[in-house]
Amino acid sequence: MSTHDPTLAVGEYTALPVNELTLEDLAAASPPAEAAEEAEAGPRQVQVKWIFAPGEGEEGGAAALAPPVVPPPPVAVRLVSGLYRSAGAQQLELRVDVDGRRPTGRVSGDFFHLSGATLDYTGSFVVHTPTISVRPNSVTVEGTGAFSTPVVSRRVRVTIPRTPVFAPPGAATVQFLSATGGVGATYVCAYQKPFFRSVQIEEDRVPGVTPFASYNTGSLASPPPPRSLSVMAAYAEAGIEMLPAGVRNVVPMAGVGASWSDAELHAAMVANFSLWKNVAQWKVWLFTAWLHDLGPGLLGIMFDQQGPQRQGCAVFHAGMAGTSPDRQRTQLYTCVHELGHCFNLYHSWQKQFMQPPQPSRPNSMSWMNYPWRFPGGEATFWSGFPFQFDDPELVHLRHGFRRSVIMGGDPFGAGAALEAGELFEHPLQDDSGLALELRGRGTFMLGEPVRAEIKLSALDLRGKTVNANLHPDFGFVQVGVRHPSGRVLLFRPMLEHCVIPATTELSPARPAVYESVNLAYGRDGLYFDAPGVYQLRAVYHAPDGSRVVSNTLPVRVRSPLSTADDEVAGLMLGEEQGALLYLHGSDSPSLRGGNDALQEVIERHGSHPLAVYARLARGANAARQFKHIGDDGRVHARQPDHPAAISDLETAVAAAEDGRTLDNIALNRAIRRLADAHEAAGDEEVAATTAGRMLQLFMHRGVSNPHVQNLIAGQAEAYAP
Repeated sequence: MSTHDPTLAVGEYTALPVNELTLEDLAAASPPAEAAEEAEAGPRQVQVKWIFAPGEGEEGGAAALAPPVVPPPPVAVRLVSGLYRSAGAQQLELRVDVDGRRPTGRVSGDFFHLSGATLDYTGSFVVHTPTISVRPNSVTVEGTGAFSTPVVSRRVRVTIPRTPVFAPPGAATVQFLSATGGVGATYVCAYQKPFFRSVQIEEDRVPGVTPFASYNTGSLASPPPPRSLSVMAAYAEAGIEMLPAGVRNVVPMAGVGASWSDAELHAAMVANFSLWKNVAQWKVWLFTAWLHDLGPGLLGIMFDQQGPQRQGCAVFHAGMAGTSPDRQRTQLYTCVHELGHCFNLYHSWQKQFMQPPQPSRPNSMSWMNYPWRFPGGEATFWSGFPFQFDDPELVHLRHGFRRSVIMGGDPFGAGAALEAGELFEHPLQDDSGLALELRGRGTFMLGEPVRAEIKLSALDLRGKTVNANLHPDFGFVQVGVRHPSGRVLLFRPMLEHCVIPATTELSPARPAVYESVNLAYGRDGLYFDAPGVYQLRAVYHAPDGSRVVSNTLPVRVRSPLSTADDEVAGLMLGEEQGALLYLHGSDSPSLRGGNDALQEVIERHGSHPLAVYARLARGANAARQFKHIGDDGRVHARQPDHPAAISDLETAVAAAEDGRTLDNIALNRAIRRLADAHEAAGDEEVAATTAGRMLQLFMHRGVSNPHVQNLIAGQAEAYAP
């Protein structure tokens, strides 16, 4: 390395950037000084202490003038970074990360307790800024650690012998020291492997879809070095070992449609992930399918955000199939990106929503960024993308506390960055030329799904390019909910879709785009489970990085006014019911209790206003084919029940038209879903009549915007026989 100047006097410092550091570099840079030289840690640097045996340095002036002695060529030694593990009742799994590929200059570990035939996890620690001391025969890493549980001895010292490459690796001795230097617990950890963590990955696919294999990064413009990358190789470069759980399973799809809904994906993972358990474990499911119900723009989804989260994800090849270099590159990126979510990594521009919050990094050339969101666009991103995670993400993958990283551990983020109400603060300056508006009813019954309309419009009618994906599922819009107590939570959708943006040009011909969102249920459960006045505010993240803040929409959830109101609220307020309303129904056995509750609402309180929502969910689910993977590992398809769907949807639509239970966008979708059911049942004329009444209905509701009227008319014409 060129960072060491051999003319440095005793007491001066050598700074070694952590991304370039190897212990061989340290040995080659040893200065001819008697005592130690220390490198002060700056940004992305580590402290290095040089230690010499007596007699190696100066012996006064005469020694200083003696001719230099040329040492023999050094013997190649092993790298010390990797995974170590102790034995016994109290076990430590140690990760040493001070040399090798992209060293972060850290040590970390997880504690376990062995009792009989059971092993329990008891806590984690990480030392972020240690001093690394390099001797000819050993390496010592020492510093104060951060622990997941309270401890007395927070200082950690790790000593590892340096062994020749032809000899077995040495064991690491770990000592935990008190503030006064007293030695507490000591562990001797045998070397295991060069990886920091190992994960079993089970990969399933549907027939006719060729899963991604590998991509040569030199095929298209990108920084060196060119290399062939598979998903496993990409994670290996990050220090994570991906172990295939077995052969890739082909999920039989005979007679089954190629499109998958969110509800089907969730049911498929629960039923078919053979390694799945209701516990935290280093196991993940990657499902390769053809198409999501949202269309080819949706490339992937980490859909497992209910219960023990982050155990399953899916990728869809309809929008990226092929063998051309650009398609293979997109397939690699999508697989690594979605699995990154399973490791609890947020998008690069959403780091502030993590727990604990981190600075947002929209300029990061990381697997976790969107190429089409990157400043300068996709071409700029790909030309500079090194096919790796950024430095903070690498630290998380290698050294994050176990429950924060392991699948089935901590929930996917926590939204703590919004606890202080940042979402309810306007930016100091807004020259985006855009306006975001939240609209909706002011009062809802307890147990009723709270909905809001999102409108994004252009103030500069010369033209504004926007992302029309306004639903929070896509991550470009976040909605904050301020509870009556004053506590602010970020609404986190049950599922997050990684989608190619639906860019739209706003102009006088199309001045705005709209969306309707059910905010009642998400990853954190029920958001409106008690009477009181809530406040809603949204933020839209524009393609150019602008942050557009909406108005504050007050929403009152009123107390039940009758015995029937109270009974229906009790039946509607449930985690499973919330999931079913979010997913538009499901056949999943895991949601059977919720389906029973919604059916009870229909049977016992069919005329109650909230029965509309139960019928909509059950009708939408009955109208579609539902695929689920049985215990036999095969796909079983429940065919649409058109009569049941039409019955529930017609009753719901009629009640919504009369009572204005649904907003205009939600009612429009319900009517079109009913028309689709009639059309699927072979009643094309009834389908056309059903859709044809939309324009008159919405004009009666006060929809006077010519652009919206034209849109509704076009939707109705699509059903003309």
